[in-house]
Amino acid sequence: MIIKRAALGKIKEKLEGGKVIVLYGPRRVGKTFLLKQLEKELEGKEKIAYFQGDRLVVKEVFSSLNPEKMRSFFGKDKTLLILDEAQKISSIGENLKLLVDTYPKLKIIASSSASFDLVVKVGEPLTGRKRTIFLYPVWSKEVIESFSSEFFLEALEERLIFGSYPEVFLKKSREEKIEYLFELVDSYLLRDVLEFENIRKPKKLLDLLALLAFQIGKEVSLSELADSLELARGTVERYLDLFEKTFILVNVRGFSRNLRKEITKNSRWYFWDLGIRNAVINNFNPIKLRDDVGALWENFLVIERIKKQSYKGLYSRNFFWRTWDQQEIDWVEEREGRLFGYEFKWKRKRVRVPAAWKKAYPEAEFKVISQENFLEFIT
Repeated sequence: MIIKRAALGKIKEKLEGGKVIVLYGPRRVGKTFLLKQLEKELEGKEKIAYFQGDRLVVKEVFSSLNPEKMRSFFGKDKTLLILDEAQKISSIGENLKLLVDTYPKLKIIASSSASFDLVVKVGEPLTGRKRTIFLYPVWSKEVIESFSSEFFLEALEERLIFGSYPEVFLKKSREEKIEYLFELVDSYLLRDVLEFENIRKPKKLLDLLALLAFQIGKEVSLSELADSLELARGTVERYLDLFEKTFILVNVRGFSRNLRKEITKNSRWYFWDLGIRNAVINNFNPIKLRDDVGALWENFLVIERIKKQSYKGLYSRNFFWRTWDQQEIDWVEEREGRLFGYEFKWKRKRVRVPAAWKKAYPEAEFKVISQENFLEFIT
């Protein structure tokens, strides 16, 4: 089962001399497989040098600050250099800048599972010289285009339970999927956090994720989280920042244009993948046995919408909206100076536009997203 990834087309579209494509994404999301696919598709069109950044000789050469040495190592006839796990290489940003400046026709791709580490290393040195592409867990449209709408819709409830990591699609039994997701949480995602920060109480990381897993679609108070975990508020903030940077959580802020009734001080948190969320709370029960289907549906639509925005180049600022008297809208987008409000419902219901929203933003659009019309919203 091979799923056609949208990021593949974006890489080919942005590939040009004098620029570095930086490919980010969580572990096990298919970056290496994607780069190997790219290598096959460009065979004959480009002369490609492909290296793993964790190899000792690769680290030594590509941290040398010597463009001639690097060029001699990967071949003077090569037109495309691919460095997988580039964050493992010391001073990678400065070295890539030297290569780009010295050989302006050379095309370069650098990938990383640790976004914040590579951001620090390539950010300033490659200002104006890089293009960033994110590779997420599998997007719904990728499934539809690789197979069919019927295939996707038949497995929709499974996506809400087991998520969308590529390898989940390959696992045949429920037990294999659960085992894989537990391994993913314990051996990969949390390890990323522990690798880059001196975490004294790693159990608190899972406790924090569990608390957030039960609060999808609700405002989260940092002070309440800190009190529940018996941690300092600053420590909770640091953990949340790490979860964002390692592609475990997404933060959404409240929307306001200074209407006094609006709440903006708290955030809502969503999981990049529902399989990870369900593994954290150890609940893989089918939809008909769950009382959190509304939260699962909201999380699913939020993440799939963000994927659509990213892959289709829809530039939007995303928020939720709520007032002190409990009027709320699940999802608000600010695009090109216009506001769009969306309410998420698992089952189609008649929903009125909140009076305070209609009064404050009469030109804004409002729409209910349910199982009847969600495909257009996310694909």
